Amino acid sequence: MGAHRLLVLCLALAAAVAAAAGQRPSAVTVGALFTYESTIGRAAQLAIELAVDDVNADTVVLAGTKLNLITQDTNCSSFLGTIQALELMEKKVIAVIGPQSSGIAHVISHVVNELHVPLLSFAATDPTLSASEYPYFLRSTISDYVQMHAVASIVDYYQWKVVTAIFVDDAYGRGGVSVLGDALAAKRARISYEAAIPPNSNADVISDVLFTANMMESRVFVVHVNPDTGMRLFSIANKLRMMASGYVWIVTDWLAAVPDSSRSRDLDMSYIQRILFLRQHTPDSDAKTKFISKWNNMAHDRSIDSALNLYGFYAYDSVWIVANAIDRFLDSGQQISFSTDPRLHDSNGSTLHLSTLKIFDGGEQLLQQLLLTNITGLTGQVRFDSDRNLVQPAYDILNIGGSESRLIGYWSNYSGLSVAPPEILYRKPPNTSTSAQQLYSVVWPGDTTTKPRGWVFPNNGQPLRVGVPNKLSFKELVSGGTGPDNVSGYNIDIFNAAIKLLPYPVPCQFIVIGDGISNPNYDNIISRISTNSLDAAVGDFSIVKNRTKIAEFTQPYIEAGLVIVAPARRATSSAWAFLKPFTVEMWCVTGALFIFVGVVVWILEHRTNEEFRGSPRQQVLTIFWFSFSTMFFAHRQDTGSALGRFVLIIWLFVVLIINSSYTASLTSILTVQQLATGITGLDNLVASPLPIGYQTGKFVKNYLIDELKIPESRLVPLTTVQEYADALNRGPENGGVAAIVDEMPYVEILMSSHCNFRIVGQQFTREGWGFAFRRDSPLAADVSTAILKLSESGQLRRIHDKWFTDPSCRSEDSGLGAVQLNLGSFWGLFLVCALICVLAVMVFLAKVCWQYSRYSNSGAAGEPGDAAAINTATVAEIHRTKPKPTRLGSFKELMQFVDKKEEEIKKIMKRRLSEKDTQATGSSDPSPEKVLADFKSFR
Repeated sequence: MGAHRLLVLCLALAAAVAAAAGQRPSAVTVGALFTYESTIGRAAQLAIELAVDDVNADTVVLAGTKLNLITQDTNCSSFLGTIQALELMEKKVIAVIGPQSSGIAHVISHVVNELHVPLLSFAATDPTLSASEYPYFLRSTISDYVQMHAVASIVDYYQWKVVTAIFVDDAYGRGGVSVLGDALAAKRARISYEAAIPPNSNADVISDVLFTANMMESRVFVVHVNPDTGMRLFSIANKLRMMASGYVWIVTDWLAAVPDSSRSRDLDMSYIQRILFLRQHTPDSDAKTKFISKWNNMAHDRSIDSALNLYGFYAYDSVWIVANAIDRFLDSGQQISFSTDPRLHDSNGSTLHLSTLKIFDGGEQLLQQLLLTNITGLTGQVRFDSDRNLVQPAYDILNIGGSESRLIGYWSNYSGLSVAPPEILYRKPPNTSTSAQQLYSVVWPGDTTTKPRGWVFPNNGQPLRVGVPNKLSFKELVSGGTGPDNVSGYNIDIFNAAIKLLPYPVPCQFIVIGDGISNPNYDNIISRISTNSLDAAVGDFSIVKNRTKIAEFTQPYIEAGLVIVAPARRATSSAWAFLKPFTVEMWCVTGALFIFVGVVVWILEHRTNEEFRGSPRQQVLTIFWFSFSTMFFAHRQDTGSALGRFVLIIWLFVVLIINSSYTASLTSILTVQQLATGITGLDNLVASPLPIGYQTGKFVKNYLIDELKIPESRLVPLTTVQEYADALNRGPENGGVAAIVDEMPYVEILMSSHCNFRIVGQQFTREGWGFAFRRDSPLAADVSTAILKLSESGQLRRIHDKWFTDPSCRSEDSGLGAVQLNLGSFWGLFLVCALICVLAVMVFLAKVCWQYSRYSNSGAAGEPGDAAAINTATVAEIHRTKPKPTRLGSFKELMQFVDKKEEEIKKIMKRRLSEKDTQATGSSDPSPEKVLADFKSFR
């Protein structure tokens, strides 16, 4: 030991001389802490030595400066590890690689914090080793914070909801399981039982822990221990038959070091078959292949029995991280120097030489250089993020089968689960969606490829404690009977049928809640599940928001939304009932439209259709007869024009709609029942001051007060079906209620025996009834599946008909509150019809004006052009009979033109055009008598 200290002093002196000269020191010293005789330590020791040799042989990194290494054995003990760390600090190391244990790292981190010596661990994965508490601690491997999120992703991928965590009860185990609980909660899963194994436990202790864990419901076990404890654990689990079909074992990365570090002939893998385990992902490279060959050759030369594992790669990279940081530290002109801490001094009589512990003056600068690391090592890219964790962490997921492990996929924090290597996915956009998550098939314990259910009913001898409400009313739904063995009802039948469909036995113990005199509070029953007083609740429990926060509900087995039920009576008839289908406005507008359409058809048909001509009195009668006869499709006049037929088709369609609506409304008014209280729907009920009934103990009261803002003074609690009927029959004026708000199944039971009540308006909520279990209970999902099977097979309907069907009121009409049809229901139809009529008239007038223009032009052309050809008497006659060309005369002539038959107009125009042609060819002029006749015919 004295010679060793002398060597260190000489090296320190040489460094001081070099610093004084402003040159790089000839050597720098770093330390290493690990357990020599351990699975991780044996691989790491040789890897560190090889890394130091490679650094010293490199001509770029630390050129001219030798890297010296001092190692200390921590012996897997926090106490001994602390002593070894203090001895290492006495030798003035500027950085420490290790330790491999998270527990020792917690203690040593306090030492390096005080002495400003960076600590770079290649195996301490406890996530509680945070930079905020230990600023000089740096991790060159993947934190368990990342690994536990990988485990949670696997659990979520296979849709398991509860797991049992088996862990070593130290800082490493507790820190990892704490993160696992948070990661599972984010996936809507949970740890149902934590099985803690004390450190250095013997086989009996481990056996007791596993036996207790096996009594729980979960069959998904997550094992987070150290290698030595883990191998004993699986040996005992195999003896307890916990490696059989139905079990799932997910093991963290500690297991990856065991088969890698052991020669195949030395490791019995028969009792770890078909389990899943994680291994830090390190991409293949030439450097990695060369290192493996070098490590194996060196191990053979030194007769080392163990083999290389992944921690050897991280240890090798740790040396290079430190070497590169020191190189940059020296390049920046920093000098290696130490100073005395005045708080550390030797006490009188103490053999502890605390004064030999010095503070590294450049510790902060070297730490910053370590954080700037960006190299490619054996484990891939080595770079730290803002939280001082490695970037792009990834894991291999393996399935043990036989003597080998089969790769089933990868996990990375970049894209989650995949079958493609992470380095390929890094070149693509991240995709963590559920559909993108993939793994290859797995062979599970029991040599099956079928995914285990992941849980069983707890084998602790306790039946499922099922709470059942004992009600005074509606015993068709659920009845407590005379005790727990006599419960019955619709809900109980469905629950028992669903339990029988489960692929495993579930013993149930019904616990009747309530005295049978008054209805129990349903929210209190559900809350007893959250306090573990009950395991489940079966009855008419609605799935509402506040209950889902404290219990897990199954698939609804019946729709049970809220409806309003009110008393109804037969409508009294009257002599004028036939007028009730339409309002006064509707009658007036309909009559006006009949007349308007008749006038339009007369205008369109008058010039071409003899049936629309005659004396003024006949034409008025024709308009009215045609209009109103179309109501019965009995009109005798045929339409000849295209426009008339088009308008008639549209009008007949409108008449059809009016007739159908009138008939339906009149039928409804004469046959349906009317509401006795005037309540027609939810809005009307809320706005009125009338009292409202509700069922005692149900959520309806809170809904009416909190959601609909109805004053509590208006609410009347009711319990039995008879109380419902009496309150509705009495009505508000006699101390009853105007309506009752309740769920549909209760209303069905009420109306099956009381035919004078009817549902008002529509169902205004969409709740359903379900069975309640503890939060995240897998039994809820299995019972939901059973309910769907009952529905598909028709058994759910048969159970419903058994308890609900009563034909006593089936023939009654369920219509309520027929109302008059007003103009608002038809204004669109009437508007379209009117617009089409106006358009047809406009087209007709345009056609007439065009004809009149042609007629006038033809008349001018046909007038005598030679005044000498007409005798004086004829001219005098023309001037005597021809009116003055005034505006009034032109409009009168146009009306006369319109009143003439279109056939006559065409004949005159044809004759005039013929005469024009005759004049053009030199024919004799028309006689004066002919001109006078044409003029008179125009008049």
